[in-house]
Amino acid sequence: MPDSSAAPANAWLFLTRAEARFIDAALARLIPADELGPGAKEANVTCFIDRQLASGWGSASRLYRMGPWQDGSPQQGNQSRLTPQEIYRAGIRETNLHCARVHGRNFDALPVDIQDGILKELQDGKIELESLGSKRFFNMLWKNTEEGFFADPLYGGNHDKIGWKLVGFPGVAAANYVDLIGRHDEPYRVTEPVSILDIEQGRVQVDAQGSPKHIRIKPAGAPK
Repeated sequence: MPDSSAAPANAWLFLTRAEARFIDAALARLIPADELGPGAKEANVTCFIDRQLASGWGSASRLYRMGPWQDGSPQQGNQSRLTPQEIYRAGIRETNLHCARVHGRNFDALPVDIQDGILKELQDGKIELESLGSKRFFNMLWKNTEEGFFADPLYGGNHDKIGWKLVGFPGVAAANYVDLIGRHDEPYRVTEPVSILDIEQGRVQVDAQGSPKHIRIKPAGAPK
């Protein structure tokens, strides 16, 4: 997998600038910034998706690809002959063609209410794309959006650990979890979540085994 920490978020490894604009616009609607905090666009999820597409996952390098190509049940997963790279490239291009034909502009240039409608139509499979089902394209985009929003920042998304802070996830497990096994219904909150990237870049203290030392926020009245 490419080392996403070594490249800035706008140094695209696979996406074109136009494709990145499409994904940025979609992310801003799928997980929007609101009163709870920044959204997927601010978390650099476009960077995460780009890094994944540039990897072996994007080219389906470890998947059997000799066919036959028939739609299976939902439990059988993706049965498409297309690689993730091909799904994204065709999905973005053909969705933009639909938007230009119906609304006169590419997806990223449309008002947000129309963008919401386009995404809903993709989700429901109501937009006819030439190369693939629109629902297949939407499902992959949505799944990767979730992954990039909550993955370790090492992989390019979840900038500033936005996703983790939103849900209160402390990050990489600390060794002192062992001391807390018997404590139930007690929130485990930290001043700052710890990522693999934090450890690799020496931004947090670790113990002799390499486990990070969390700075914990203890609830009032909790035992020491």
